[in-house]
Amino acid sequence: MQAVSWPRSGAILNGRLDFFVVGAQKAGTTALDTFLRSHPEVEMGRKKELHFFDNEKVDWRSPDYTALNACYDWNRPGVLRGESTPIYMYWPQSLERLRAYNREAKIVVLLRHPACRAHSHWKMEVVRGKEDFPFRLAIADVGRLRIKAEPNGVHRVFSYVERGFYSVQIARILRYFPLRNVLFLRTDDLWRDPAQSFARVAGFLGIDARGFGSVQKEYVIPLKPADLAPMSADERADLDAIYRNDMEDTALLSGLDLSDWFDPNYAEPMQQGLYPARVGLAA
Repeated sequence: MQAVSWPRSGAILNGRLDFFVVGAQKAGTTALDTFLRSHPEVEMGRKKELHFFDNEKVDWRSPDYTALNACYDWNRPGVLRGESTPIYMYWPQSLERLRAYNREAKIVVLLRHPACRAHSHWKMEVVRGKEDFPFRLAIADVGRLRIKAEPNGVHRVFSYVERGFYSVQIARILRYFPLRNVLFLRTDDLWRDPAQSFARVAGFLGIDARGFGSVQKEYVIPLKPADLAPMSADERADLDAIYRNDMEDTALLSGLDLSDWFDPNYAEPMQQGLYPARVGLAA
């Protein structure tokens, strides 16, 4: 987790953030965060991923929210305030802590095909220098044992497979927030028709969809495609088998049509071409 340098403020900040983009990691949260920042009726935090509600150094028996709230300008009237930290969906107690902070908060969840998400996550950690396992080992028992040894069975880096079990995470979200307060979006839909996806976000948050301006397809590729081997057919088949039951449960809980994800030939639309841009759906 990257440390945040919290700003100092002498002001008494008693407000509460209105919404949270809680995940999934590598599912387009950067694209969504960027467009939310461009909307005149929205204020996001000083940076993406404030990592407040997954911070185990906070005394959660009596949390002090001043540091979190100090990342916002509370003198701005008439705006919704939100933040995007995609580990909140996965990290134990994060959703419980969010509810204690603001039980009326709205929650946005982006879902990407779990096998594609796992491979993207692995590529990111290799580029960061935190992973030296090849993908086939990282998703095999030998790689996943690194997680089982951790407290609560979670890991910030090596959770390539585990973060793709969406149904358990969605059930936890719905344990703490009513369905009317949760919006589920497919990452591939965000790529295919960003204007429609952002219109759904605007309707959910109660803001004017026209505030997003001209929506463009934006796509960040943090490394050249040749830098790392693509996911093999065998690796994809193994992950599809691992996730099959969970994808069925995820479709039921989220209300999303995920039927095409069960096709072994499913390919993400954002992988069909490389579009240079400043921010977007990281490969």
